[in-house]
Amino acid sequence: MKNFTQVLNIVLLLAVATLFYLHFSSKAPAAALSSNTPANVGGSFRIAYFEDDSLKNHYEYYKEVRGTLQTLEQQKSNELSVLRSAYMAKVKEYQGKGNAMTPAEQQHASQDLAQREKEYQQTEQMKQQEMQDEAVKRLQDVKKTVEDYLKQYNKDKGYSYIFSNTPDLIYYKDTAYNITSDLVKGLNEMHKKKN
Repeated sequence: MKNFTQVLNIVLLLAVATLFYLHFSSKAPAAALSSNTPANVGGSFRIAYFEDDSLKNHYEYYKEVRGTLQTLEQQKSNELSVLRSAYMAKVKEYQGKGNAMTPAEQQHASQDLAQREKEYQQTEQMKQQEMQDEAVKRLQDVKKTVEDYLKQYNKDKGYSYIFSNTPDLIYYKDTAYNITSDLVKGLNEMHKKKN
């Protein structure tokens, strides 16, 4: 999931950089700008960022979601462990009977074990998909909460872009534009009000 987030952030950064380049390399006259162009286009262009890992470590809602996902993952792992133990017990039972089984019983045992193995694999895949779907859903909710908060936060700040900085994504940054502490504080206050 972390790799997916990093790839998504890189794609978004590249898209924004392309738009930034296209916007400022354009030779369009000022009169061609529409009346709904933001006021800061002609003036200062402001960018801010927040540290993604700090947000993940200090935003209470994100920590709750991460804890919930870990609990769900452990629960699904325990359920699979019970199924695997039942399968292994059946294998030992058939091995214990060994040569005492008739050829028909051996064939039945072989078919039974194959069916149990197939059911286990299907259940394992189903639980992994359920877990992945739940993780995507909950992490998208966290992302939407952050985006919604940033829209409110930026109403009086006037930033053109606010980036999420993940390790190894941005090579230089001026810490004067780091809004991580404001973001974490505001998100946590909003989360407390909801609960």
